[in-house]
Parts: sequence; C-alpha cells; structure tokens
Amino acid sequence: MEPEIEPLDVEPPDPFEALVVAAIDALPEAFRDRLGTVAIVVEDEPSADQLALVGAAGLLGLYTGVPLTAYGADNAALASKITIFRGPHLRRYRDLESLARGVGETVRHEVAHHFGISDSRLVELAINRQERSSR
Repeated sequence: MEPEIEPLDVEPPDPFEALVVAAIDALPEAFRDRLGTVAIVVEDEPSADQLALVGAAGLLGLYTGVPLTAYGADNAALASKITIFRGPHLRRYRDLESLARGVGETVRHEVAHHFGISDSRLVELAINRQERSSR
C-alpha cells in the first residue's frame, strides 16, 4: 500500500511576477551572471519615502544600492535591490503585450543602474537607438 500524498498548499504563480522573471531571463547572460546578490522584488506601489528618495511623482521601478562601478562596491554593507512596482505598470499598460514590454524596459533600466548607468545616459542611449532605427 502506497502512502497517501498530501497536495501542496502552493498559490498559483503571480502573472505579473512571471513577467518580471521573464524579463530577467531575457537579459544577456553576461549581465544576469553579474547580478550576484541583487534582490529583485515586486511591490504593489512605491512608498512616499521611495518617491521622495528620487524626487518623483511616480515610479515603475527603483534601484537602491551601490552600483558595480562605484569604488568598493564589492564590499558594500548592504546588498543592492531592484524593486518593480505592479500598480503603476498595470495602470500604464492596458494589454498583456504592452505590459510585458513595459516590465522588460523597467527591469533593463533598473539593471542598468546596477551597472552604473545614469538616467541621463540611458536617455542618451535611447535617443541614439531611435536615430539609428529611423535611418
């Protein structure tokens, strides 16, 4: 007689979190391998403190920590963290395809901060990409 197996009490995967995981998996391996101890989490909404930290009225994502390009980053006292905010994404992107694209852009943006790329440089790179694609 075989022992009875109890069903696991596991919640179904969160579709939004699955989009975040897919965006991370889509990163080039060289970048994924260097994320090391970066915590990547999903929160529903940014807090007032998080908004104040960056002086923004809204946030899709937030990188906190010491970028790899900073002197002594390997010995930082706290691990870096990337937070992806569910609510702002769901309000901005109304269908699954645009939501997946938006989550991917946010993940890449916050990962870029981990590698020391500033917002102004990211804007510059996006403009260069648009110019090249319009030729």
